[in-house]
Amino acid sequence: MDLAVLCAGAFFAGLVDAMVGGGGLVQIPLLFNVYPGIPPATLFGTNKAVSVVGTTFAARRYLRGVDMDWQVLWRAALAAFVASFAGAATVGLFPPEMLRPLIIVLLLAVLGYTLKKKDFGVLRKGAANTPRPLLALVLGAIIGFYDGFFGPGTGSFLIFLFVRCYAWDFLRASAAAKVVNVSTNLAALAWFVPAGAIMGKVALMMAAANLAGAWIGAHLAIKNGAAFVRRVFIVVVGLLIARLLWDSFAG
Repeated sequence: MDLAVLCAGAFFAGLVDAMVGGGGLVQIPLLFNVYPGIPPATLFGTNKAVSVVGTTFAARRYLRGVDMDWQVLWRAALAAFVASFAGAATVGLFPPEMLRPLIIVLLLAVLGYTLKKKDFGVLRKGAANTPRPLLALVLGAIIGFYDGFFGPGTGSFLIFLFVRCYAWDFLRASAAAKVVNVSTNLAALAWFVPAGAIMGKVALMMAAANLAGAWIGAHLAIKNGAAFVRRVFIVVVGLLIARLLWDSFAG
């Protein structure tokens, strides 16, 4: 029964994550609820093992249908890989939940800005001609470390920052976020796997469900375009805020 619930959650996580990120909003709480006695590092590692499957598939699907700015992406992905490994290595040093109040504030700011700017991310406005390599490296490093250490909302933060900093529409930003997410997930796994911090059988079953959800999510995003992705983004960020607030007060 528990495994069925986890697989259902993984499917929904893959569906949402392929469009706007936020898969950790579903998978991480489920894993903690089903396995309360398992060390947090193992649960985070299992989540990464599941997520990397759906994220890789979604990135591959986007690459076939969305134009990518590789001058930005390879820098962001490289910095994110290094920083995500460092973040994963620090999971056991202090509780990731210490970040929760800051993440709630940041997500509220992201939601407020997106709602205020009605055309934000709907149309591609044409970013600067230069790829701004330093900015790509900084964004990749910050988000990469956060994803390796804690994770929930990583895709949503990436999408927002790509739209805000590079004037991409939500569809292209979501596609780019998937590429960077693959990098951060692989880096985190490079730490979790040797440490034995993964429940292999559970991860395998959940990964199959996550991949199915990612296939549907990427298809919906490409078919319906940036305006649709923007609406889903607003809903997912709102739910992520609600979940983090609930965790904080129910604590």
